[in-house]
Amino acid sequence: MTEEDDNKDHRPESTVLRRALAVVAGKLIIGAAGLLTGVRAIWSGTTPKAEQTLYFANHTSHGDFVLLWATLPPDLRALTRPVAGQDYWNASKLRHFIGADVFNALMIRRDGSGQGENPVEQMKEALDGGDSLIMFPEGTRNTGDEILLPLKSGLFHLARACPTVRLVPVWIENLKRVLPKGTLVPIPLACTVRFGAPIQLAEGEEKAVFLARARAAMLDLRPEYDRVPEQEKTTTP
Repeated sequence: MTEEDDNKDHRPESTVLRRALAVVAGKLIIGAAGLLTGVRAIWSGTTPKAEQTLYFANHTSHGDFVLLWATLPPDLRALTRPVAGQDYWNASKLRHFIGADVFNALMIRRDGSGQGENPVEQMKEALDGGDSLIMFPEGTRNTGDEILLPLKSGLFHLARACPTVRLVPVWIENLKRVLPKGTLVPIPLACTVRFGAPIQLAEGEEKAVFLARARAAMLDLRPEYDRVPEQEKTTTP
């Protein structure tokens, strides 16, 4: 993009048009998500509240934050930003428009180069500024057989740095089957986004203990059919 093109994008008429297109695109994305997945939200132990919140969810597909974002009430959706990989969403003008203008995503650099801002610091700045966030504490998409990867330390550091922010665990069900790895055309299946009771970092609580508790809060939101009975875990052949 040239400097002249950039100046055109910042003209008042271009800004108004871009915002209008973003609103329309957002409605289309929400409609498509509902059509393809019949997505529904289940609030268990909490209710939608106009309070600053950090939603932390399992991550199996590029569509995860779309479903979570789409199931929030419109007033909360407008205040909630998904945390997204800069490399993916800046790969083309269309992706950048969707990520930046439609979702108002917080773009983080994840190439491991050590350049740019620290992702945890970026999220802290956004929370300090009053935004709510959607994050995936596994740190990467879970494309294997493990039900949930170990959680990275970022969730702990954010909980410690922003103690007044609600920490709401979320479980996204079935989306891995809707968008399997390497699939371009989604497979229509019913999906559910389950919101759990908020957790808090206890005074003096150690990182490992908190992350284990946060992970358990996520796993506890799984539907019954997706759970392995405890006796099967402990029974040996």
